[in-house]
Amino acid sequence: MNAIIIEDETLIAKELQHKIGQLAPDVKIIEVLPSIKTATKWFLINKEPDLIFADIQLGDGNIFELFERYELKCPVVFTTAYDEFAIKAFRVNGVDYLLKPVDKDELKKAIDKCRVIVESKQPYPTDIHQLLKLVANPQLNTQSYKEKFIVKVRNQWLPILTKDIACFVRDQLNYLYTFEGEKYILDFTTLDEIEELLDPKIYYRANRQAIIHIESIQSVKPVENQKLIITLKPPLKTVLDISREKAPGFKKWFDR
Repeated sequence: MNAIIIEDETLIAKELQHKIGQLAPDVKIIEVLPSIKTATKWFLINKEPDLIFADIQLGDGNIFELFERYELKCPVVFTTAYDEFAIKAFRVNGVDYLLKPVDKDELKKAIDKCRVIVESKQPYPTDIHQLLKLVANPQLNTQSYKEKFIVKVRNQWLPILTKDIACFVRDQLNYLYTFEGEKYILDFTTLDEIEELLDPKIYYRANRQAIIHIESIQSVKPVENQKLIITLKPPLKTVLDISREKAPGFKKWFDR
C-alpha cells in the first residue's frame, strides 16, 4: 500500500514513519507533507494514495480544509492530540484516531483495519463527512462532560465541581486537587477512566500520572531533549514533565 503522512512536526513525522516501517513493511510512505498548502498542491498532481496518516491542526490551517477541497476515497488514520472527544467516533468504518505519542499496538490495529478496506476495495465510509464536520466544528458536538465528582470524607459524600479541580494525580490511588489546594481520593481505577469524562479543551493528560486544568498552569519551561517542565500555580506548585513526544501536542493545546 502506498501512503502519505501529513504532519508539520518533523520529529513526529519521522518517528511515525519509522514505526510504520517496523509494523507494516508493505506500507510504503511515498511522501511526507508538512502543511495544508503543500498537501493541496500534492493532490493536484498526484494520484490518491491507498492510505493517509494525518494530523488535524497544522501550522497553516485545519486538515479538514483539504477534505473539503478533495473527495478522497482512501481511509484516513488521524494521528493527533487535537479534539480528543472524537476518538470513539473515529473508531468505526475503518477510520481510526490515534493520540500522540502513537502507541505501536494501536497503530498496527489501525493499519490492519485500513488494509482490509483497501484490499477488499470497500467504499469509503458514508458517514465520514459527518464525522469530519463534528471534529472541524467542536460546537456541533453534543457530548456532555462530567460536571462534578463525588468524594467520600468522614463517611460523607461531598460534591466537587469539575471546574474547581486543578488536577488529577495518580499515586497508587487516584486523587483530585482543587485550585484551593484541597486533596481528595477518587473512587476510580485508572486515570484513563477519569480522562474520558473531562473536556479535552480544558484538561490535558500531561503524562501517565497527571491530568491538568489549563488554568492551573503557572509556567512552562523547555528543557533538554525537547521535553517540557510544567509548574502549577500555588498553592499546588506541583512540577510535571511533558515528554518530547507529547510536547508538540501540548503546545497546540495550550497556545490556542
